[in-house]
Amino acid sequence: MEKQLIKISVRTLVEFILQSGDLDNRTASADKEAMQMGARLHRKIQRQMGSMYTSEVSMKCQVPYEKFVLQVEGRADGVMDTEEGLAIDEIKGVFRDVNTLEEPVPVHLAQAKCYAFIYGDQHEQEKMGVQMTYCHLETEEIRRFRQEYTTEELREWFYGITDAYEKWALFQVEWKEKRNASIKKVEFPYQYRDGQKKLAAAVYRTIERQKKLFIQAPTGVGKTMATVFPAVKAVGEGLVDKLFYLTAKTITRTVAQQAFDILKQPGPDGPAAVGPAAVEEGDTALRYKVITLTAKEKICFCEKPECNPDYCPYAKGHFDRINDAVYDMITTSDDMSRQAVEEQAKKWQVCPFELGLDLSLWADAVICDYNYVFDPNAKLKRFFGEGVKGDYIFLIDEAHNLVERGREMFSASLCKEDVMKVRRLVKTRDVRLARQLEDCNRQMLALKRECDGCQVLESAGGIYLKLLSVMAEMERYLEECKEEDVREEVLSLYFEVRMFETIYEKLDENYMIYSEIDGEGKFFVRLFCVNPAVNLNEALEKGVSTIFFSATLLPIRYYRQLLSTKTDDYAVYAQSTFARENRLLLLGNDVSTRYTARGEATYRKYASYLLEMVQGKKGNYMAFFPSYKFMEEVYDQFLLLAEKEDSSAQCVIQAPYMSEEAREIFLEEFEEEREESLLGFCVMGGIFSEGIDLSRDRLIGAAVVGTGLPQVCRERELLREYFDKKGLRGFDYAYVYPGMNKVLQSAGRVIRTEEDRGVILLLDDRFREGRYKETFPREWEGLEICNVKNAGEKMRAFWDQTSSK
Repeated sequence: MEKQLIKISVRTLVEFILQSGDLDNRTASADKEAMQMGARLHRKIQRQMGSMYTSEVSMKCQVPYEKFVLQVEGRADGVMDTEEGLAIDEIKGVFRDVNTLEEPVPVHLAQAKCYAFIYGDQHEQEKMGVQMTYCHLETEEIRRFRQEYTTEELREWFYGITDAYEKWALFQVEWKEKRNASIKKVEFPYQYRDGQKKLAAAVYRTIERQKKLFIQAPTGVGKTMATVFPAVKAVGEGLVDKLFYLTAKTITRTVAQQAFDILKQPGPDGPAAVGPAAVEEGDTALRYKVITLTAKEKICFCEKPECNPDYCPYAKGHFDRINDAVYDMITTSDDMSRQAVEEQAKKWQVCPFELGLDLSLWADAVICDYNYVFDPNAKLKRFFGEGVKGDYIFLIDEAHNLVERGREMFSASLCKEDVMKVRRLVKTRDVRLARQLEDCNRQMLALKRECDGCQVLESAGGIYLKLLSVMAEMERYLEECKEEDVREEVLSLYFEVRMFETIYEKLDENYMIYSEIDGEGKFFVRLFCVNPAVNLNEALEKGVSTIFFSATLLPIRYYRQLLSTKTDDYAVYAQSTFARENRLLLLGNDVSTRYTARGEATYRKYASYLLEMVQGKKGNYMAFFPSYKFMEEVYDQFLLLAEKEDSSAQCVIQAPYMSEEAREIFLEEFEEEREESLLGFCVMGGIFSEGIDLSRDRLIGAAVVGTGLPQVCRERELLREYFDKKGLRGFDYAYVYPGMNKVLQSAGRVIRTEEDRGVILLLDDRFREGRYKETFPREWEGLEICNVKNAGEKMRAFWDQTSSK
């Protein structure tokens, strides 16, 4: 039987086996050599080395073990043929003063030694030189360290590293055998709903063909299980190796975790399999390691998430214990829940957040926020870093959120006042840094003088070049600074500058550069990602297939254009499984949320609609508004009207900046039994307009007040201008489609199961216009027009009809 091939990069191998010491985030350096400027410097040094220097030499070697073959591979920066003999050259770009380096960084040297052994062994050399070349990224000053090794020395050392990795590779081989055997036995856990089987088949075919699929699937189709199940099956067939389930909100991550837990149950009433011996021969339970990544701020054991050994006891010696903690967990349990991760972190005295990230390497499915895959600063470099690629599938839930999130993640700004604040702080502490900050401030001041509120710029190249010098000085200063309060301010600006640099290097026709003076008089230079598709796809190309799905992915052309660069993506419209007669959809055509129509009379009319809704049948209702101010105006009118009409309806109202506890208390109101109707006043696009699941009689009606259009602002107008120039409908791209998505999400709170009955009020005369109606889902056919005088009669008739069935 052919042995399984396990591949690992040289860098990953040495960093994994040789990591030791404390976890410490006080060093600001963040993988600088991966930056484009580092790559450019690499090439410059390589070109200067002459004809006896071969750059970017790919290497790999195979080490056979009993059950597998370990293939170690990578690319050496250079191979030199000198008078002293052959040598490997490893180049590292750094911001620190190279003269302060007394010896090579151990993991850097280890990388070079791996290449030296592979090359020396394959070219039958008795000895090999290893040269470490450190180069300052701004001054280009170089410092080199050279050592000589016999090939036998390197062989013994190299096999010591691979032998240390043997147990990890063996775990991979044996675990995949168990996992794949269990997948073959797992069947769909329910009776397929109408259209659900076709949906699951479409997902599987898409993965098989290594394509992207856009799924518009109304609530109740069962899209979570219809995507998870075929993806797991694809893993079992060897089409992909790891599954990433991406979400924008915590509550949808919980739903995804529940789907995996259901598949892991050995029977309809049996518990999930969690221990290594939990599945015996003949059992149908899925063996699958699933981890949900929790934000550092939420899972940290300390009051503040400060990762340094002086503050956190779990950071001290973290790297000395982390591998043992991971190996213990993956070999004794399939449970990677938050509770299990926290217990393991305490047992081994390691950081729970970092433990979760390390466990993700050995998990079969990773449930996480979008930023772990896409955000340039937060993405998991072990999976999505430079030169890293894998057999991944991406399941992107609530994909409509990814457009705006993508714009946020791939945009950057620099504030002149932040630069001056730090300059004042360091003026007497560090002359060099203060001088660079002052030069940067002068450049921004020149732009500010030209800016009349907002100005589109052709380039920000001058600021970018100046920031390279600023970053170098901040890097040096942060390593020396002992004043914690000053250090925090400098570090904050450092991250701002680093993000600006990172995004600047991504600039293309999908960006707009502009300067603006905000309402507080602060001056910003912004790099605005208008169309995030290219940047998003750069990350998605690290895997083999992507499934975008949402209950509100209309119009599909809009989302395909802003989420994908491909022209051959698939799209599926899943039919609703709900009977149309279970829902009443009314459009109130005698009200409008236009600014010109707003006033006490309008607010009173909206309040009348809401009172008619809650009096039509006793139950729980929600009303969604375009803003807090509009909501509060209608709320006041509703209370007056309810008192006048002697209505006993109760109200709860969403407050800005609600804590998690406050949100839970708000939703608990909809769980209680009561003698009268309950009306929740909420903001469209807010925390209660999507992701919450109030099924059956916990919510029987919703009023959507207005078309959800974003407020007119500079960035929205820039979006409009950009898409108009592309020959597209700029107003629709900037305002209508994002707004209507909020409308569809809010309306989708009502009908959640096949047993649900409910009413939906669309309250704005603009809903009758073609540009809004084209975004309506198919299941909205049968919409009825109403006004404030006959809406109550229509709703009462609907409830009378449904109660008689």
